[in-house]
Amino acid sequence: MKQYPEVTVGALIVDENGEILLIRSHKWSNKYVVPGGHIEIGETIEETLKREVKEETNLDIEVGEFLGVQESIFDETFWKKERHFIFLDFVCRLKRKNEIKLNYEAQEYIWIKPEKALEIDVEPYTKKAIERYIEVRDRK
Repeated sequence: MKQYPEVTVGALIVDENGEILLIRSHKWSNKYVVPGGHIEIGETIEETLKREVKEETNLDIEVGEFLGVQESIFDETFWKKERHFIFLDFVCRLKRKNEIKLNYEAQEYIWIKPEKALEIDVEPYTKKAIERYIEVRDRK
């Protein structure tokens, strides 16, 4: 049976104070990540971002600019080793700041300035997305 890479989305959520939301996930060796997940058949990228963020955090978002594509092939830090992911990362803004309610995928969350986030235990793909966000933000 032929297997293919899994296409996923990541939401780098920025609040009104310029802080980003990170969640600590057991799926990524208890490192901090951005909310996100798999695109389902028949679902748009924007619909996936909104659904995944709502499921994982209870937040409502508006999807903003595209940050970039990343690829993870059999990464040892992911809990299921034999996975090939294609990550589509987007900057997102809060529609309203609901109370955060984490699902089973996350153990805790923090709001943090992007530069400070680079100093904590974030997984490598999240780190690259944050670096890209800072680069794009500072060009404006």
